[in-house]
Amino acid sequence: MSDLRVEAIRGPAVESVHRIHASVCDAEGRTIATSGDPSYLTFWRSAAKPFQALPLVEDGVLDRFGLGSDALALACASHSSERVHLEVTDRMLAAIGCTEEDLACGPHPPLGPKVARDVAAKGIHPTPRWSNCSGKHSGMLALARHHGWPTKGYELAGHPVQDRIMTAITRWTGLDATDFVLGVDGCTVVCHGLPVSAMARAYASLGAGATPELARVRDAMLEHPLLIAGEGRICTELMQAMPGQVIAKVGAEGIHCAAIPAAGIGIALKVEDGDMRASGPALLAIIRALASRLPAAARLPKDALVSAEVHSIRSTRGIRVGEVRPAGSLRFLDA
Repeated sequence: MSDLRVEAIRGPAVESVHRIHASVCDAEGRTIATSGDPSYLTFWRSAAKPFQALPLVEDGVLDRFGLGSDALALACASHSSERVHLEVTDRMLAAIGCTEEDLACGPHPPLGPKVARDVAAKGIHPTPRWSNCSGKHSGMLALARHHGWPTKGYELAGHPVQDRIMTAITRWTGLDATDFVLGVDGCTVVCHGLPVSAMARAYASLGAGATPELARVRDAMLEHPLLIAGEGRICTELMQAMPGQVIAKVGAEGIHCAAIPAAGIGIALKVEDGDMRASGPALLAIIRALASRLPAAARLPKDALVSAEVHSIRSTRGIRVGEVRPAGSLRFLDA
């Protein structure tokens, strides 16, 4: 039996192989299944966002500023810069007395293909509020405002905002602060390097709603799947295909995490070479592999998202010349 991987097939040949490091565990950290090296240390990137947003609930920030579950969901999101995403960002900033100029994130082309095409066609120049991380940054500004901390430099290591977030992250990963490797994310904020298995443990706790505050983060994500990513993107599509049954959150460089609340299971994976096209198929393959161990309602429908799990490679003329597909399997510890 070979480990889970994602293969790019062109014609009759395997052209590329993307190795997958994955961990599936419960909220107590008990490992259910693995692939590759579950202790592989890598940056959590945007899949850390639900735990970066958790202090907004624990410290009463959302309630103080009259922000609802949509704002909390956007703080957890890597959004596509659709109109609804921009509207919630603007509402968050207005509620805390900040403006777009206070955002430390820079602009980039929208992650949603449809929005990106529209922006290019209309000659729109995205600004920081268009960043897929603008909800996270608005949440961090709100945390600073709530505590009376300086808003300037909120994204940097050593700022009270980042120290507070580290407290939340250490609790749910089961690690000490000294266990992390710190870097800078693409949006300028501190990012956290940790083992894939610790990511899975945190997501299991998120899915289980281990505290009322963590359950509130979970429920906001489940309530607003469109805000978490956007139209046509795998996180949103998976959550819509399994309403109330799964949380999915992508991260850059081949990170994908998920929680299955009814089973108390957390999933984390890293595509070793960082290929982003491989992370979605790998996540879907893991969820399908878990099907026999999940409550019926928490199983991915047989015909759902097949095109996302095995998708075509096409020439510039639109001719199908190959496919990207998962191969291999998980190792179940009780097998």
